[in-house]
Amino acid sequence: MTQYPRLHMIINGEQVPAGSRRTSDVVNPATGEVIGKLPLADAADLDRALEVAEEGFALWRKSTPQERAHVLTGAARLMLERADDMARIATMEQGKPFAEARIEVMMNVGLFNFYAGECSRLYGRELVRPEGMRSTVRWEPVGPVAAFAPWNFPLGNPGRKLGAPIAAGCSVILKCAEETPASALGVLQCLLDAGLPPSVAQAVFGVPDEVSRHLLASPIIRKLSFTGSTVVGKHLAKLAADNMIRTTMELGGHGPVLVFADADFDKALATAVGGKYRNAGQVCVSPTRFIVEESIFERFRDGFIEGAKKVVVGNGLDEGTTMGPMANPRRPEAMDRLIGDAVAKGAKLGTGGERVGNQGYFYAPSVLSEVPLDAEIMHEEPFGPVAIINPFKAEDAMIAEANRLPYGLAAYAWTNDVQRQRRLAAQLEAGMVGINSHMIGGADAPFGGVKWSGHGSEDGPEGVKACMVLKAVHEG
Repeated sequence: MTQYPRLHMIINGEQVPAGSRRTSDVVNPATGEVIGKLPLADAADLDRALEVAEEGFALWRKSTPQERAHVLTGAARLMLERADDMARIATMEQGKPFAEARIEVMMNVGLFNFYAGECSRLYGRELVRPEGMRSTVRWEPVGPVAAFAPWNFPLGNPGRKLGAPIAAGCSVILKCAEETPASALGVLQCLLDAGLPPSVAQAVFGVPDEVSRHLLASPIIRKLSFTGSTVVGKHLAKLAADNMIRTTMELGGHGPVLVFADADFDKALATAVGGKYRNAGQVCVSPTRFIVEESIFERFRDGFIEGAKKVVVGNGLDEGTTMGPMANPRRPEAMDRLIGDAVAKGAKLGTGGERVGNQGYFYAPSVLSEVPLDAEIMHEEPFGPVAIINPFKAEDAMIAEANRLPYGLAAYAWTNDVQRQRRLAAQLEAGMVGINSHMIGGADAPFGGVKWSGHGSEDGPEGVKACMVLKAVHEG
């Protein structure tokens, strides 16, 4: 059985343990027990990391595409070898079922291998000029990157934050969630073990606002990559603006799912239930607001309730578990508040709406229907295992409801009408749209949102280019 490791920061390749410095507890959400003590950075640690990142950028920006690709493919191979151990540690920290955590490892493997190929595809272009003149456009690494990753995908998020800067020729300081540090350290260690120079990628932890203010106040940092809530994203964007730091923001969502009467009903229902309770609903692109054509509303609602009741809630390391605990005590509290408010305002609770067991942070898969517009959950991302199912009469009203909120990360639709599919693809306000599918991500596809869900993209060629700047060179 995998043992939970002793925690540390990584600055210039050196492990910085807790010692006598400030620490925070890492808790297993399935049991509520403390499993580790995490060292928190002070100002001196952050200054050292910044100095090293500047040195690392000066080194890595001169690396060849082949050198960068070698590190990324080597790290991918190591993650394959260490997949089970990495997944178990992620489950211990975050709670999700082991099988889901292992999928995260494989996501990183695919992404690192794709980025390795992109290292040789960072093409510029030569402009048409008269004889004797030459004008070129070239891509160059932006500089040291401050990368902040959340806890909901403890392996995948750090993989995204590390892979793109390294492929682009940048150095990076990773600050991942203090709830899930060992998972992020495992990803970084694969890169270091694959030959990445220690000055190129580092990992620090600390009081989030202290770390973000310190790093973003430094002229050394030239790029911020953040995944998290819209509220925090707006705050960080303001800090970044003081130094004109470029930003990639992957923020909150409130995923609408339009289900029309002409859809493949059984496939839509099965996919919706599985997608909703994946990672206990703690997914930025989680399908949440089910906007269902009136003629099939009751059948869809009842089928969803039955599907929710079949979800097996338990410790993510136990065989047969299909939904683990929520990641921290804040999330069950939020579920109680949002579901309680909805019911008080007239929503119908089909199942769930309560905590499960007497230890850990388990919450029952929940279904709300006929939820009034003034309920808080209709405006605030629940980020938990609750589905909202409401009936609508016509396509125009369904699209209007999907676009009503200021969020625009992911949207989904189920219909077999080809013309409607094209209308939805054009009219849904989201960075990613899934039609008859909830598979909206891939190593080669841009991942990002619009409106309050942020700007910029991760993954795909766009993920690497987000860590680069354009330069036009004109020669007479």
